[in-house]
Amino acid sequence: MSKPRDDRQKDLFRPPLEKIIDMNHPLVRLADEIDWEFLSSRFASVCRLGPGQPPLPTRLVAGLMILKHMHALSDEALCARWIENPYYQYFCGEQVFRHDLPFDRSSLTRWRQRLGEEQLVALIQESLSVAHKIGALGAKDLERVAVDTTVQPKAIAHPTDARLLYRAIEKLVALAKREEVPLRQTYLRVAKRASIMTGRYTHAHQFKRARRELKFLRTRLGRIIRDIRRKIDGNEALEDRFAHLLDLAIKVRHQDHRRRGPKVYSLHAPEVECIGKGKARAPYEFGCKVSVATPVTQPKGGQFVLHAKAMHGSPFDGHTLGPVVADLEKLTGVEVSRIHVDKGYRGHNYPNRFKVWISGQVRRVTKTVRREMKRRAAVEPVIGHMKAEHRMDRNYLKGRNGDRINAVLAAAGYNFSLLLRWFAVLLRALFAAFAKTAAATEFA
Repeated sequence: MSKPRDDRQKDLFRPPLEKIIDMNHPLVRLADEIDWEFLSSRFASVCRLGPGQPPLPTRLVAGLMILKHMHALSDEALCARWIENPYYQYFCGEQVFRHDLPFDRSSLTRWRQRLGEEQLVALIQESLSVAHKIGALGAKDLERVAVDTTVQPKAIAHPTDARLLYRAIEKLVALAKREEVPLRQTYLRVAKRASIMTGRYTHAHQFKRARRELKFLRTRLGRIIRDIRRKIDGNEALEDRFAHLLDLAIKVRHQDHRRRGPKVYSLHAPEVECIGKGKARAPYEFGCKVSVATPVTQPKGGQFVLHAKAMHGSPFDGHTLGPVVADLEKLTGVEVSRIHVDKGYRGHNYPNRFKVWISGQVRRVTKTVRREMKRRAAVEPVIGHMKAEHRMDRNYLKGRNGDRINAVLAAAGYNFSLLLRWFAVLLRALFAAFAKTAAATEFA
């Protein structure tokens, strides 16, 4: 991989960043502790050098992804803040202050897709390595863990039959117009009114009228599907372009809210699943399930995320425990001695059942285990912080790969935010000690 450019002639007479920033700033100290060479070696496996423009520096890419999820920024906000923040530029490996972006905003999307979950896990691994190196996380904290699952919601509108039918009509008509396929009638105006009236009738508890509007929408969607099929019959190129959307539209037309089984909840994100976690405020959430593992002890630097993984298919919690713990041990290099879970993991598939402790368990519970079982709930606020402050509450990344990538980056951003707080507290303690020593010397 290429390295950050530090030999630009136009920068010879500019002051270096070290001269204009505070080198004791927490972000600067965090940048100095991260092993960028390790991240470079992991990220370099997906980049092949050859003809064309050289790739972005690895430190720039890794730094941007850390900053984005550490401060819960969108790609646009990250680019805007990077230009005006010298600490962000130093963190990403720049030598002098830059007034323009050395990358395009779409580069972040391409790099996320290129790296994938397998390479981005290195960010979690490096955050744990830095925490261990500075004393914020001990080796003992990796042996006893708490594992829980949550839902990572997708950025979709609340799915209703009327909305899905209307969106299917909209998308089919738009695609037909783009491919220059003439339709007998688009039904856009009457379909929009029927979608609005369905919501109004349902709100007024006039369900007979609401069902009549739904039937109207289904009929018009069926007419458009048949019309498109007739017009593209025999044209293989058009059939390939319409195949995916037509398949989704047919599923939306025939599905019903009372029918059990897999359904389509969004046309732009058909991988979304409906998951019920028993919450009174949110009986159903639409996204994918994510497993999160944290120490059951009290590390000095806080409750770090040891492992995070998105799982599709809405699997039973107990069936996820075996693969999750195996990945956790591979990531940290430490064998787990005790695993604490909630009652949703009863009937789990972990090979050594004597290592797993379920909430409310009475048998084999010693005083030490009972104390650890009380700490199992410490994973809940960690999940809350990841959702509220590190972009796991609403996932905007596309597809199932986007679900897996967002879960890993949210965990890495949370860990690096704990490290940033650790350096800030350490700096305040150091200044307080200096002030106390100076005061004692003055009065002496």
